[in-house]
Amino acid sequence: MNPDSSETEQDHRLGRIRLLDEQRVNLDGFAQADPELGMISHLSPHDPEPSWKVADDGTVVEMDSKSVADFDTIDEFIVRYAVDPAEAPRSMAMSDVELARMIVDSGVPREEVLRVCGGLTPAKMARVVALLQPVEIQMAMMKMRARRTPANQAHVTNRLDDPLLIAADAATAVVYGFRELEATVPVLDDAPAVAVGLLIGSQVPAPGALTQCSVEEARELELGVRGLVSYAETVSVYGTEQVFTDGDDTPWSKAFLTSSYASRGIKMRLSSGAGSEVLMGQAERKSMNYLESRCVALAKGIGAQGVQNGGIDGASITASVPGGVRELIAENLMVMLRGLESCSGNDSLVSESTMRRTSRTLPVLLSGSDFIFSGFGSVVAYDNMFGPSNFNAADLDDYLVMQRDWGVDGGLRSVDPTTLEAMRRQAAEATRAVFEYLGLADFDDEHVETVVGAAGSKDLPPTDGVKVLSAARMIEQSGLTVLDIVAALAETGFTDIAERVLNMAKARVTGDYLQTAAIFDEQMNVLSALQDPNDYRGPGTGYRPTAERQAQIDAVRQARSVTDLVKEQATFAHPDRLIVSGPAGVGEDPREVVIGVSPAFGVKLFRTLSGMTVYDALEQILAGLEEEQCVPRLVRIADSVDLGVIGKSAARLSGSGIGVGLQAKGTTLIHRRDLPPLANLELLSVAPLITPEMYRLIGINAGRHAKGATPAPMRNAYTDEAITARYHTRVVSMVAIERSECDNQGANMELELKR
Repeated sequence: MNPDSSETEQDHRLGRIRLLDEQRVNLDGFAQADPELGMISHLSPHDPEPSWKVADDGTVVEMDSKSVADFDTIDEFIVRYAVDPAEAPRSMAMSDVELARMIVDSGVPREEVLRVCGGLTPAKMARVVALLQPVEIQMAMMKMRARRTPANQAHVTNRLDDPLLIAADAATAVVYGFRELEATVPVLDDAPAVAVGLLIGSQVPAPGALTQCSVEEARELELGVRGLVSYAETVSVYGTEQVFTDGDDTPWSKAFLTSSYASRGIKMRLSSGAGSEVLMGQAERKSMNYLESRCVALAKGIGAQGVQNGGIDGASITASVPGGVRELIAENLMVMLRGLESCSGNDSLVSESTMRRTSRTLPVLLSGSDFIFSGFGSVVAYDNMFGPSNFNAADLDDYLVMQRDWGVDGGLRSVDPTTLEAMRRQAAEATRAVFEYLGLADFDDEHVETVVGAAGSKDLPPTDGVKVLSAARMIEQSGLTVLDIVAALAETGFTDIAERVLNMAKARVTGDYLQTAAIFDEQMNVLSALQDPNDYRGPGTGYRPTAERQAQIDAVRQARSVTDLVKEQATFAHPDRLIVSGPAGVGEDPREVVIGVSPAFGVKLFRTLSGMTVYDALEQILAGLEEEQCVPRLVRIADSVDLGVIGKSAARLSGSGIGVGLQAKGTTLIHRRDLPPLANLELLSVAPLITPEMYRLIGINAGRHAKGATPAPMRNAYTDEAITARYHTRVVSMVAIERSECDNQGANMELELKR
């Protein structure tokens, strides 16, 4: 718009380009490959050539084309702790293609692949993975993930740090099936209060969900020592030394921190992800895949249980370059090839496009991973203090349907509203009771009720931030531990939750869940690479959902049976409005038009797909006929559900030879007695879009045909809605009901509509 002109400048773009420009994918950033900036997914010309040279005394003198004198701290650590020196000579001598085929080949045992990959340097690993096509990466992931049973992790946060809402949302996540819950806080000092709410809520629907509160590492470790959290994953590593040391870190300091967590019974994995070095301006012209290969090797050497990677905060950077999304899943595979737990990203919004977000997630869902998301935003996007996840609370139904569509286990299940409300209420009430019993804060009944019904924090009244902060500081200063939480729950009547929280503390002492890829199932059994090893060896092997679990996957809340539809339709029935008056004969009045209706019309089906009742649709057709001074007659056609046959049968009974066919789902046409069944005068076939005015016009046009006058042209309505996807399953049920009422030997019956 010219500010000095009231006229809008003409848009000269092609209509098709205007259409494309309006799509959300154009909000994303896309970059050309630029190795100088590190904006390249695989195989930068500046990536080192893989190498492994050893002196006569066994000392490594070169790795990945760099001599020992030029090693940085990352190289030195990897050489010392990450690469198996016994395997390296043989593994490095294998060709890239030979290694790639071995990784994908379901006939080569996982244990053999792990042994060989233990001898690969970061550059060699990156080169091999870069050879794999997307489907080959998926095949490799099916074999190489550590744990047989897939699982999922949720983000549970809110912008108010409200501990009751945290608890209710934690219970929501667990009842949907998440086995790890990750929180963070917008106000650092609120962390202890959030950790307590998360701990309590996580144990309400079922025992065993692990929790963490991602904050500054010393404080996070302290929360773990007190038993208020049970795992950590935000100990970050990087692929270039400059980025690593910018935070005063080294691989050795990260190894020390890792051992600190593990020695206190806290499950621990590292966090990395392609794109982080690019964002921090120190990618050293290397490819993202190579730098992430270094990070994964570090994780192996540091002794972490696993790695959270797959872009993470840099996911959109990685996805902006050619092959970037393939690189994100390749990162996950490299973790598996090192024998570590893979927590497979998807925890940052990769795109504004729903299609691209799904594209990024679907391969991991289909192949399976230890954790398909390292943070599914189980809360609404605006409450996700990590930033919107790739999938958020609004996407839960889509994800559940994706599981069902493919018949795969994505770790989640559908939940009925009654159960969900009960779990949210119990979590909020238990957390309120603990806070009150320990003298931390008081929350009234209204607050509990609001939390139970809330979609997110915007549904809550203004919250006293000082109340939460004060409670958190009291927890911090008093030295409160998990045992105080257990006692408070028991004393306030929440004994079942108290026992579950206590059992989580006991599990910390035994340390069984410090195994690679360990989670608890809902009976507190440890599932890990040791107790639940991945045994995939090709078709017919590996993880298959049990019949019970498959039933959970298949059941989504939107699914409806024929019985459900009959019950729903019955709510619109008015038996006194459509009365059978006797057998139907052939009319003689030349102004008569017969409206033939389907067998279940007004018997078991009472509402059309457009939302109108069958009575209202009839009313409009009758009104149109009467407007043309025609004589309408209603007849239920007994022997067919086919609209063409119904319309022709009506026309043959009509004195004018003109009939209207009307199915209970709302589809309608005008027919003439001398035409074949599949030929008709007019047809409205898209039932959900038929309006009262269109039914009326069908009546008017039928009357004009009867009189020999010219009818008004009519067309089906335009729509860009997914009519078939939205209505076809309902149509199948309605047709089944119509067929159940069809009687090939039955008489056509005249009807009377009470108006």
